[in-house]
Amino acid sequence: MRVLIVEDAADVAEAVAASLARAGFACDIAADIAQATGFLEAQAFDVLVLDINLPDGDGRDYLRKLRRAGDRTPVLMLTARFDVSTRVDALDEGADDYLVKPFDLRELEARVRVLT
Repeated sequence: MRVLIVEDAADVAEAVAASLARAGFACDIAADIAQATGFLEAQAFDVLVLDINLPDGDGRDYLRKLRRAGDRTPVLMLTARFDVSTRVDALDEGADDYLVKPFDLRELEARVRVLT
């Protein structure tokens, strides 16, 4: 299974990738929406782990764009924003799941497994 992690905090992205790799997932890391777009144009992914606050835009806007283009790749949103309205907005935009930072890597692995 192939996972694209779109996360601008390098330490978080690397920890997520290492954890998922130990669980048998192949991971690519994009630090922003522009890099994510390049990865998605080059290959298909089984799951997208998408941060909301990215240097070049809002992950929810990017998710909306993907869904409108017909991309049905399962998406797990990651964010430090824990208010209910942000979670509801992300789910309404097409997110399949939502995880608030800080999180336990075991929970993230379990949620990615469920999405695949």
